Amino acid sequence: MDVYAFGYCVLRTSASCLHTTDGRRGRTTTNPNSDPQLKGIVTRLYCRQGYYLQMHPDGTLDGTKDDSSNSTLFNLIPVGLRVVAIQGVKTGLYIALNGEGFLYTSELFTPECKFKESVFENYYVIYSSMLYRQQESGRAWFLGLNKEGQVMKGNRVKKTKPAAHFLPKPLEVAMYREPSLHDIGETVPKAGVTPSKSTSASAIMNGGKPVNKSKTT
Repeated sequence: MDVYAFGYCVLRTSASCLHTTDGRRGRTTTNPNSDPQLKGIVTRLYCRQGYYLQMHPDGTLDGTKDDSSNSTLFNLIPVGLRVVAIQGVKTGLYIALNGEGFLYTSELFTPECKFKESVFENYYVIYSSMLYRQQESGRAWFLGLNKEGQVMKGNRVKKTKPAAHFLPKPLEVAMYREPSLHDIGETVPKAGVTPSKSTSASAIMNGGKPVNKSKTT
């Protein structure tokens, strides 16, 4: 199995690598004096429901059966051990999941944009929020598509169901700058299922119960 297919290795190269990929917008830049770089992949994410995850120009997310659309191209950028950022190649926006379980897209990279990447049965991959989970049970919140190809609330997606199962289809290995981490309060969601409360002072989930962020990562 090609380890790059799942983006697991956080590989850093020396600053002598001249051609790098800008982690914010996916643009190729030349910077001989840059910091160490991250090796990720440009990929499509095929959901077991029969759809490719896609990001429209306005930042909205859903699924499509068209395997040739540029809107289905994503940068999978390693930002920690088995932790990735998922960025639309064409829009430069990051996929994020807020404290109410809603997926949205953000111009800035924040803790809500971090997803744990785990291999499930039959080599499908599941992506769970690094910041939020069920308060009582501790069950993770996942990226998922329903049978109609619409994005689901993360707290309603179960890791054992096809909705959460994705198969990365890598197109190329790429070099990325490490995204600059911003506070959640700095960003306004570009688009999403519903207005996000991510800009509030504290993380909120499960009917408005405050969550200690240090215990959810």
